[in-house]
Amino acid sequence: MPSLSNGRPRCRKAGKHSSDRLTRKTWPRNGPHGRKNTLTIETAPPAGTTTDAPPRLNGPWRAVVVVFTVLGILLSMNQVFFWDLFGVTLLTHAYLYYMLTCFLAIAFIIFPASKSVTLPAADDGVGPRPRPAALAWYDVVLFAATLVVTVYFGVNAETILNLGWDYAAPPLAAVFSVVLWGLAIEALRRTAGSAVAVIAFLFSVYPMFSSRMPFGFLQGISHDFRTTAQIHAVGVEGIMGLPLQTAASILIGFLLFGVILRHTGGSTFFHNLAQSLFGGARGGAAKVSVASSASMGMMSGSAVSNVLTTGPMTIPAMIKAGFSPRYAGAVEATASSGGSITPPVMGTAAFLMISFVGVPYKEILIAATIPAILYYVGIYLQIDAYSSRKGLAGLPKSKLPRFGPVMASGWPYLASLVMLTALLVVTTETQAPFWVAGALVVYGMVKREGRLTPRRFVDMLFDCGRTISEILGIIAGVGLIVGGLNMSGVTLSLARELLVLVGDNVVLMLIAGAVTCFILGMGMTVSAAYVFLAIVMVPAVVELGIDPIAAHLFVIYWAAVSYITPPVALASFAAAGIAGSDPMKTSVSAMKLGAVKYIVPFGFALNPALVAQAPLPEIVMAFSLSLIGVYALACAFEGWVLGMGRRLPMLLRVVSAVAGVSLMMPGVAAAALGGVLLGVVLLLTFIALRKDGQTPTAAAPTHAEGRLQSLSE
Repeated sequence: MPSLSNGRPRCRKAGKHSSDRLTRKTWPRNGPHGRKNTLTIETAPPAGTTTDAPPRLNGPWRAVVVVFTVLGILLSMNQVFFWDLFGVTLLTHAYLYYMLTCFLAIAFIIFPASKSVTLPAADDGVGPRPRPAALAWYDVVLFAATLVVTVYFGVNAETILNLGWDYAAPPLAAVFSVVLWGLAIEALRRTAGSAVAVIAFLFSVYPMFSSRMPFGFLQGISHDFRTTAQIHAVGVEGIMGLPLQTAASILIGFLLFGVILRHTGGSTFFHNLAQSLFGGARGGAAKVSVASSASMGMMSGSAVSNVLTTGPMTIPAMIKAGFSPRYAGAVEATASSGGSITPPVMGTAAFLMISFVGVPYKEILIAATIPAILYYVGIYLQIDAYSSRKGLAGLPKSKLPRFGPVMASGWPYLASLVMLTALLVVTTETQAPFWVAGALVVYGMVKREGRLTPRRFVDMLFDCGRTISEILGIIAGVGLIVGGLNMSGVTLSLARELLVLVGDNVVLMLIAGAVTCFILGMGMTVSAAYVFLAIVMVPAVVELGIDPIAAHLFVIYWAAVSYITPPVALASFAAAGIAGSDPMKTSVSAMKLGAVKYIVPFGFALNPALVAQAPLPEIVMAFSLSLIGVYALACAFEGWVLGMGRRLPMLLRVVSAVAGVSLMMPGVAAAALGGVLLGVVLLLTFIALRKDGQTPTAAAPTHAEGRLQSLSE
């Protein structure tokens, strides 16, 4: 969460002598009585950045993290590929406990209990300075406790299932259940923040009081403290529930793929590719940011991580090209926040969909493709309209990498994405990312430039461990939310209550769901918000006739808008810190740029063709109309008619916005209304141009035309 500190603006980047998980970003703001303050956001650096080990993890503890990471990866591959190494075949329950042994334990080593310790005022007058929290004795105790508890449960996994320890555990198992419950809460606090941990704790203790709730729809089955702890720790609906099962079986491979792709040079390649393709176009610096952030989103799925990775490169370039700092920060934040919705490596919530919807991951990727395209096309068109209105040209071609050499040196990275997509079709989603990750490791070892040396290989393993431990720390805590709701049996009553409140009004249900998603997204991770709403709200939405995949994607989209929407807007705040702009104004600009993200979910919820849940002709028609709708929305929000080069008065901007929304809705009537309204806007604009004695301005060279010009020179 943002915090205020007096003193002059400062920006500290994670490095050799900084926290292993925090980057302090600051920007000036006016405080009371005219005093100058700095608003500071502390965020995790992108997993995959090769850095020296922070002081907290120098020496043997860094080796411990790497060793446990290797053991966890081998354990996962043994389970996924059915190797049965050393003749050992693990039950799923045992496998999950051992994954916690490897990755939940090192979370207490990697992520400190407190973000920093305050030092006395510095000589430079900056004021109190934070320093990284050193590895404390209690971190080691929690690490050891996790090892003991999870190994104990893993060894006894078969007994747990056969004898029903979730309700009749022996005394030692009951004590260890309480310990694992507490460890999961603390790991969640360290990896996702105190707010999420408090929410998970409240849900986890809810079954102890559910029968005494004042409202009928909140009343459920109550359990005593011991039984509640046992169900959370050893039952199939708590920590060991669907979220952890999905993460341990599917998500591990994709996380490895993303980290390895970055460490072998993928992020640099995609940024150079974006520059060569879009840098010379009108407003090229901003368009490069969109393309670069979209490619990073495919690798990580994390909004703030994307901002901190690509922002230091793209934001200064945009400002130098003539974009205002506020707009530059908004572009980066909006583009980066699409990571959780961009195939092929979407956010964690998309992988959790597999368990809740019961479909293969490849179907989710197909369903998410059209909405993601519409989102980024919307950003691109708004940038083009803004650049046309402001007269912002592209970057000088002499300063841009050439397309041919970029592709010649980096085609294996594109091939890896193609390979991943193909393997998802012909094999299982559990095995596909491991094959591609292995191929990238081999490529990284044999390529000429930036080869994976032993030092870099160890750094890569360390970042794999950090990434996986962070995600599993969150997922284990999310399992407590699921366990609390399922244990008390209130999920069905909550869904029924929603149906009673809204009746059969689908639109009202979606609006209520969007507001709920946004509110939960402000205080919880997208994954936690998704899991809660997938249990409580989605069944009610599906009951009203909404396609299940569309309903689940709707929740993910609206839970993720909090990254760019005030008052939290972590991605916007991080981008504002890099740009040196006002965070709230940057967030407002990001909301306008990301307008499609607020509208498209309603479109695909009401029109399942937009998530590929219809015959092919309907999908093509819906996609085509939606692209026109995105054009209309871009014209409306920027107040500029692309292709005609004229401002839109406010009334016509409203008409254009209505046209854009209508074109995304299902039915012939909605499409006809949208087409007529957009036609009226374009016709009136053309008449106004002729009346003024002007002609529509020539559109800027298209991307294809620009590439032909560049290649012909």
